[in-house]
Amino acid sequence: MQNPVIVNELKRLAASNGGILQPKAVIDAARDGDSPLHSQFEWDDDKASEAWRLQQARQLIRVVVSYEPVKSGQKIPCRVFVSLTPDREVENGGYRVTSEVMSDETQRRQLLNDAKLEMKRFADKYRSLTELAEVFKAMEPIIEEQIAKAS
Repeated sequence: MQNPVIVNELKRLAASNGGILQPKAVIDAARDGDSPLHSQFEWDDDKASEAWRLQQARQLIRVVVSYEPVKSGQKIPCRVFVSLTPDREVENGGYRVTSEVMSDETQRRQLLNDAKLEMKRFADKYRSLTELAEVFKAMEPIIEEQIAKAS
């Protein structure tokens, strides 16, 4: 989020708590209708509770794993469901069974593209950690390839 008023309010809240920004403090501050944070929240309890249940469902879907065999004979944990970008961009989109995505060339390619974009976000987020410079160096050709395709 780039809204400087909101950014400044969140920084103020963090500073008032020894540099730690706690979600409860954000909500408490946002309850005031004059707070710049107020409009960022759903205050209708019926709507908010349904939104929370949807978030819980998403979390449940994201953590379900099964153990799949690999070439070495070992079994590794794999997410049962994945979310593809096109499914997130439409109303009522959802999650797909990973094994089915991996069996469909178009969906598999989309999953790979999503993974590359996630690599870029990871690199952007942690670029200031020089201890990861070698990791970023290894990731760079893949990220650049993805950026070139998107252009």
